[in-house]
Amino acid sequence: MSVLVYIENWDGKLKKVSFELASYASKLASEMKTSVAALSLGAVEESELVKLSAYGISTLLVNKDERFNNLDNQAIAKAVARAAEKTNASVVVLAHNNLGKAVSPRLAVKLKAGMVSAVHGLPLSIDPFVVTKMMFTGKAFGHVAIQSEKKVITLSSNSFGMIENQVTAAIEDFDPGVSETDFITKVEQTNKITGKVLLNDADIVVSGGRGMKAAENWAPIEELASLLGAGTACSRPVSDEGWRPHSEHVGQTGKIVAPNLYFAFGISGAIQHLGGVSSSKVIVAVNKDPDAPIFEAADYGIVGDVFKVLPQFIEAVKEIKS
Repeated sequence: MSVLVYIENWDGKLKKVSFELASYASKLASEMKTSVAALSLGAVEESELVKLSAYGISTLLVNKDERFNNLDNQAIAKAVARAAEKTNASVVVLAHNNLGKAVSPRLAVKLKAGMVSAVHGLPLSIDPFVVTKMMFTGKAFGHVAIQSEKKVITLSSNSFGMIENQVTAAIEDFDPGVSETDFITKVEQTNKITGKVLLNDADIVVSGGRGMKAAENWAPIEELASLLGAGTACSRPVSDEGWRPHSEHVGQTGKIVAPNLYFAFGISGAIQHLGGVSSSKVIVAVNKDPDAPIFEAADYGIVGDVFKVLPQFIEAVKEIKS
C-alpha cells in the first residue's frame, strides 16, 4: 500500500498548491508507515518536477503527453487510476480545485474507493481512516470515516501548508495506457488574462462590496491590490450591478478562495459570501456597521468608513515598502 498524489501543472509550471499537496501526501505516508509517489501528466520540464523532492516526494511518475494539458477529465481520471494500480495506492490525494473536483468522482468509481472532498489537515486517525472537512458553508467541521480499502480525497487549499523534507527524487516514465478515444476534450482557442493576479493563485485578495457604493470608487481597491501583489475580488451584489466582472465574484455561487490574507472592504458578510472565503487564513474586515456579520468571521475588524480607512491602508503599505 502507498499514497499517491496527483500534481497538476499550469503551462508547465508548478504552483504553491503543488508543494502543499506534496507536503501533505508525504506526511500522510509517514503516518501510515508507507511510501509516497507523485504523478505528473502533461508537458513539464524535469527541472520543475524535481522541486517536489524538497517536499518529501522521492518517486515521480511522469508522462509528458501534451494532450493532458487540455485538462480532459476522462483521460486524467483513467491515467491516475492506472498510476494508483501501479503504485498499489490505498490513498489518492488531489487538489480541491476545479480539476480535482471533476476528476475525483470518476477516479473513486474506477478504484471502487470511498471519497471525501475538501479535506482539512491530516486524518484524525488512520485505522479507522477519519478525516475532517468543513461543513455548513464553513461554520462547522465534520469528521468523516472512509471505510473502503481504497480512498480518494481532495485537499482544501491552505489547509496544511508547505513543509520542507528534502529527499532524492527518482523520475520514472509512466505509460497510463490511454488512447486517442480517451481524449474527448478539444481546445480550439485559448484566451488568457495577462498582467493580473488570478484569484485562484493569489496569496492575498483585496475585495470590495456594496459599501464601495459605485464602480467609479474602485480605484483604491485596485491600488492596494497592486501594492500588495494581490488579486481583486467582489461580493455578488457588486458583480450583479455590473460594477465589477463576474470573474471576480467570490462566494458560494462564485469562486471559492483560500488566500493567506483576505481583505473585505464594505462587505456585510452574507452567509453565501462567507462560504466562499472562510478558508482564508486571515480575514481583515472594514465596515461602518459594527453588527455586520463579516466581523464574526474576521480575524481583525475595523469599524469605520471604507473611504477613510482605505487611503490609510494604502499610505501605510507605501511607507512600509519605501
